[in-house]
Amino acid sequence: MKIEFTKMHGCGNDYIYINCFEREIEDPERLSVALSDRHFGIGGDGIVLILKSDVADAKMRMFNSDGSEGKMCGNAIRCVGKYLYDNGLVRKNQLTIETLSGIKTLGINTEDGLVSTVKVDMGKAELIPSKIPVNLPGARIVNYPLNVGGDIYHITCVSMGNPHAVVFCDDLTGLNLTDIGPEFENHEIFPERVNTEFVKIIGRNIIQMRVWERGSGETLACGTGACAAAVAAALNGFCPKGEDIHVLLLGGELIVNYSDETVYMTGNCVKVFEGTVEM
Repeated sequence: MKIEFTKMHGCGNDYIYINCFEREIEDPERLSVALSDRHFGIGGDGIVLILKSDVADAKMRMFNSDGSEGKMCGNAIRCVGKYLYDNGLVRKNQLTIETLSGIKTLGINTEDGLVSTVKVDMGKAELIPSKIPVNLPGARIVNYPLNVGGDIYHITCVSMGNPHAVVFCDDLTGLNLTDIGPEFENHEIFPERVNTEFVKIIGRNIIQMRVWERGSGETLACGTGACAAAVAAALNGFCPKGEDIHVLLLGGELIVNYSDETVYMTGNCVKVFEGTVEM
């Protein structure tokens, strides 16, 4: 079986994109494991299938490098928008993408006829514990002390289609995410596992972040994680609500604007190369 693909990234969060408008991919979970391997495969944080939709301009399915399916991916959805526009499949400045966490609206910005950045309406931040989900009492989980691996971390929990636990700290470079990340991801209070963002406050509108993603490990960037980090920064009084917050990631920068109604995320989307893989 030969599969044509496009390798793309948003802030270094790289996925393998497959056009499924005219074809069906069987066993995408297994395919993602095989193709994501950086030594024996193409290499990436997972695969993204671009499909036809009855309710939007297109549908996106994202699978992590371990084969698990994610409900939403902020960096991937920007690249889906670029793929659709640049290849002439959906030639509009505003388009909609169906995901497992609902329909998202994308605003397209172009340079020389190609998409350079995309602004995504990520929807309302979910703060109710049972809907994140996280098995803790209360109306919101903000600055909650949690024992993880024998140490106490203060977490703020947010869902942006995926569950997130945000931890504020003074030092990001000294963190051993290889050890800490899996402890958070598989903690008993998170029934669907969790993505964990470790965040340092740089200024009133600037934060820095490292992320451990469930199913992928540490990645260079996470779009939903950047949104969750900005929301958590506002909830804890570090950053203003309703203003642009610059989120500095290992792979680049995202701009997030959080209000009670929705969360907007703006960032780049880059085509790396096209190819054909034989399975």
